[in-house]
Amino acid sequence: MPSGTDDRLMQPIATFGLIVASAYAVLFGVMKLATARRWIDRSTAAFWIFISPWVFGFLLFTAGPMVYSLVLSFFDWNLLDPASFVGLDNYQKAAADPLLGQAIKVTLLYAVLSVPLSTALSLAVALLMNTKVRGIHFFRTVWYLPSLVTGVAQTILFLWVFNPTYGLLNGVLDVFGVHGPAWFNSTFWSLPAVVLMSLWTVGGNMIIYLAGLQDVPVELYEAAEIDGSGRWQRFWNITLPQISPVIFFNVVTGLIGAMQVFTQGYIVTQAGGGPDNSLLFLVLYLYKNAFEFFQMGYASALAWILLVMILILTALVFRGSAFWVFYEAGRPTKENRVRTP
Repeated sequence: MPSGTDDRLMQPIATFGLIVASAYAVLFGVMKLATARRWIDRSTAAFWIFISPWVFGFLLFTAGPMVYSLVLSFFDWNLLDPASFVGLDNYQKAAADPLLGQAIKVTLLYAVLSVPLSTALSLAVALLMNTKVRGIHFFRTVWYLPSLVTGVAQTILFLWVFNPTYGLLNGVLDVFGVHGPAWFNSTFWSLPAVVLMSLWTVGGNMIIYLAGLQDVPVELYEAAEIDGSGRWQRFWNITLPQISPVIFFNVVTGLIGAMQVFTQGYIVTQAGGGPDNSLLFLVLYLYKNAFEFFQMGYASALAWILLVMILILTALVFRGSAFWVFYEAGRPTKENRVRTP
């Protein structure tokens, strides 16, 4: 490769290094001046210096791209020609796009099916793994290991499992005299197959639930047992309220993850999106508009529509948590809220 080409390849790296070095030079200068003038003490200056890599990374790789995508959503840009301002045209196009409606329906249906199933199964497994039997650490490891195989590797694995001709699942169904469906080749069964695939990683949430279960005070179970409470009563009145913050955390993170599912819909069929767009998830539709149709402005508008959807759903979950999430300090009300001077 000619040396001139090497120099051109190194220019972006050198520019980025110069920007980072300049930013740290300014930061150190400001911190030195602030400590010399006694605006802040040395510990505060050290704090800002130590968290500066995260702050710079957040501004450069998260906040910056988000602001840029918001601005880009008001433009029409195909990556080749100069961007042209179109105002709210991309959002008006989204309101009349039937494929966007299909993508939202598929994504919401997947979230409604996968999140409760994953929550219930991971909690049930955690209850089993919380028992004191010989070899329990081995079983916990076995349940957790599948969660390490995710993304493309997981999808390729389940392409074999759900194969309609020689797949493992249809082979098991044949043993019981049941003719298995076409799964990913079926408009009806493709989404349930992806939902079943999502249960492969319940081991990750199982570990979190297990930590919550082991944090429940034993004295509560002992007192309930003395009062004559049965196993189901102890579970309903002690275990669930005590671990409800853990359930709430897993539900919120699971919902956010379900709204951003992409790999399954992209991998299972060559064209992406499944038969008759039955796996056209919103992030997949966003990707197709950006990198197949080169409509970067419209794709940015779809990204912000997705963000608003996630914010609304998360806010609803937070709002509803007041009825079923319990904390040791109790839920704040107008009567018991502490007034601070």
